[in-house]
Amino acid sequence: MSGGVSDIYNSGNYAALAGAASEMDMYDLLFKGDKRSVLLRAGVLIAAIALLDWWVVAEVLLGFLYLVPMLMVGSVLNRWQICAVAGLCTFLAETFSDLAWNLRSGISRDVLYFAAFAGAGFLIREVSRNRRVTEEHLHEIELQSDARRDAEEQLRILIESSPVAIITADSDGFVLTANEAAHRLLGVPQEELQGRSIHRHLPALANISMQDSSQQFLRAVMQARGQREDGETFLADICFSTYRTNAGARLTAMVLDASEDLRTHEVSGLHQLLAGSRIAIGAVSHEIRNVCGAIAVVYRNLEREGLLAGNKDFEALGSLAVALERVANLNLRQATTEATEVDLSILLDELKIVVAPSLQEEDVETEWSVMPGLPLVWADRPSLMQVFLNLITNSVRALSKRVNRALSITARRENDRILVEVADNGGGVAHPEHLFHPFQAGAEATGLGLYLSQAFLHSFGGELRYQSIPDGARFTVSLTPAASSEEEEQCNKSE
Repeated sequence: MSGGVSDIYNSGNYAALAGAASEMDMYDLLFKGDKRSVLLRAGVLIAAIALLDWWVVAEVLLGFLYLVPMLMVGSVLNRWQICAVAGLCTFLAETFSDLAWNLRSGISRDVLYFAAFAGAGFLIREVSRNRRVTEEHLHEIELQSDARRDAEEQLRILIESSPVAIITADSDGFVLTANEAAHRLLGVPQEELQGRSIHRHLPALANISMQDSSQQFLRAVMQARGQREDGETFLADICFSTYRTNAGARLTAMVLDASEDLRTHEVSGLHQLLAGSRIAIGAVSHEIRNVCGAIAVVYRNLEREGLLAGNKDFEALGSLAVALERVANLNLRQATTEATEVDLSILLDELKIVVAPSLQEEDVETEWSVMPGLPLVWADRPSLMQVFLNLITNSVRALSKRVNRALSITARRENDRILVEVADNGGGVAHPEHLFHPFQAGAEATGLGLYLSQAFLHSFGGELRYQSIPDGARFTVSLTPAASSEEEEQCNKSE
């Protein structure tokens, strides 16, 4: 029973599909094709209708058949051409009609013929035009839809594959979407961040108000404390923005774990501080030894003359001088240098970023010239950066008393050395022979800057030289290429 019903149903569907297919074939036969083929088919049809109307001798009006070719030509012709074809069809319908023509009834009949034919042509013309516009619009919508789907797919892949944690939250701070990197950063199992409060892991975002509809959108970067699922605290760099949708205000945040950068910075700063402190203490010890040596000479002269023989204070003074000299002679070993291969071009780019604001503030015209293709150099990166900062700071201090302030930093290769020159028009140095001595008389600061810079450079095989130039000074930092340093180390090991 069911099989019979199914057969009937299927046969009915088949009949409907067959009917639709036949209708499509008829439509394609009449209206599809280029303008020339449509006009040719319409002309043949008009001729056939005229012949049939002439052949059938009876009071049967066949003029209405001209509506079919009028529909055909209306899809490809303009208004004036449609009117011309309508006039032709009106003439043929009247000519082969068996009805008698007179002035009163004939003109009325012909006007109705013409109006019907022209109206059919105009109607199909507008229908065809609207159909073409609709098809073009639908095609454009399909293209935009495909492009939107492609863009959404690319954006989804970009967000999911991004190493940066990307989180979207609503106006109350509840997470709407979070990528895989966000789950890893916060230590939350996959797909469990949705619906949670972002303020639990990034409390600083709670200070961002999104409830006020009149508030402007925010675009900002901040560094704040974050908390993982297990309670571990980390330093987070957060780039966030707010925006508004039909569903309400939204916040998107991109979060990076900056804890490692903080640790690296602090360890590097501590290393730099310890190295500088040891060098400074060494300089102080050297000066104390000089003073103790002078005190010892005076003490021995007075002792030899016997003027203060038996004086307890005099003997105590001698003991103090000996003890102080013993303290100054302690072997304060410099910390082992952490020299590595350093890309000088990148370091100078970072130096430019660091010093650019202060140079602009002091209105110093700065010229940077770095030879392309410089090899890696052998240096302790933080110490080398400190050397360049010291030199540029000294130049800015010397230029502060000048009207036209110019500073140039040049990096180039000369034979087997890499030279970085810092030159200014600050007037030069009055006593260059004491330039690299600690605790210089008349120094504006501690007098240790150039002494420490030279000591830093010596620790990894570099040199610092001074040269007087017209109306200024030039300091040259000489560095060893990393390849040359490695060859020397291999030679020393083989020996």
